[in-house]
Amino acid sequence: MRVLIDYRPALRARSGVGEYTHQLVKALLESYPASATGDPLALTVFSSSWKDRLVDTPDFRGADAIDKRVPVSLLNFAWHRLGWPPIEQLTGRDFDVTHSLHPLLLPARHAAQVITIHDLYFLAHPERTRAEIRRDYPALARDHAHRAARIIVPSQFTAIEVERQLGVAAERIAICPPGAPNWDPRPAPPPDGYVLFFSTLEGRKNVGGLLDAYERLMARGKPLPELVLAGNATEEARPWLDRIVHAPLAGHVRHIGYVNPANRQALYGGARLLVMPSFEEGFGIPVLEAMTCGVPVVASDRGALPEVLGDAGPLVNPHEPDEIAGAMARMLDDESYRSACVSKGSLRSRQFNWHRTARLVYDVYQQAAEDRQSGRGARTR
Repeated sequence: MRVLIDYRPALRARSGVGEYTHQLVKALLESYPASATGDPLALTVFSSSWKDRLVDTPDFRGADAIDKRVPVSLLNFAWHRLGWPPIEQLTGRDFDVTHSLHPLLLPARHAAQVITIHDLYFLAHPERTRAEIRRDYPALARDHAHRAARIIVPSQFTAIEVERQLGVAAERIAICPPGAPNWDPRPAPPPDGYVLFFSTLEGRKNVGGLLDAYERLMARGKPLPELVLAGNATEEARPWLDRIVHAPLAGHVRHIGYVNPANRQALYGGARLLVMPSFEEGFGIPVLEAMTCGVPVVASDRGALPEVLGDAGPLVNPHEPDEIAGAMARMLDDESYRSACVSKGSLRSRQFNWHRTARLVYDVYQQAAEDRQSGRGARTR
């Protein structure tokens, strides 16, 4: 089975979607090596950018790589708005399946087209998005979802939202959650660790609510760990970044920017707890990574976060800073409660495995290809 995956979400910064893309490619290649008997997976990793090049790594061993020097914005406009050029023309190859790791199709003449929808936050708040996401996703997502052969989502929450908001039949949606990293739990939490927020600094992550909660903890007058904000800052982050350099947060909150994947385990290893108070998440990979490493988690009770965290930590109303602060205080102050959350989180993280994800995704590819061959697949432009 010849499959092309659009690797561009992972080309520059492997945040949530980028990490999912990279780890999925790696897991597919490990689970379905080209030398296997039967119907092996012939995987092509596609990228296109004017500035950034696709770098060959051991994680790509067994895959073909196609790297085009076409600006991302130009190709996205042509693909999203014109449905051109088809991937067969652009690459000079034929495929059975193409997989876009975002909600809009890769144009194809013959291949079955699979898309991944991580969340639909762009429909509720297009003003909090930018570039092609603001221009194209709200206008085109419904049409592309109905034309896709199959839709992959990371959680039950997103599956329900795709069915409800886009009107897609449930049988065309496949839940393929990400896997936990291959990390051993840390031997012990650091006594002088920090409170960690790890995600892109954007509106839906509720950074302002977290800062409000942290200020309430400061007002208790008790010793309080530093708050570390890790992740790229968007334009929306300017007020928060300005706030943390002035009293009362100055000297207590630090923004360290994007963290390279090679340094993420160490980042979690130094944390007393992770706080993820988002208004909505399609999954919430930092919660899974923290549990794997043995870091207790405080998370929002919205979106897919309750699916990921389960009973391994407190779920809070993201609109209530006092509630966020109370959960953080208990996690910091109550050692037995914290230890119980760490134990539950470690067990829960083992339910998420990238090789299982690869099997689920491979099954989607097979179904999409078979439907295409039999004429049951979704129609393309």
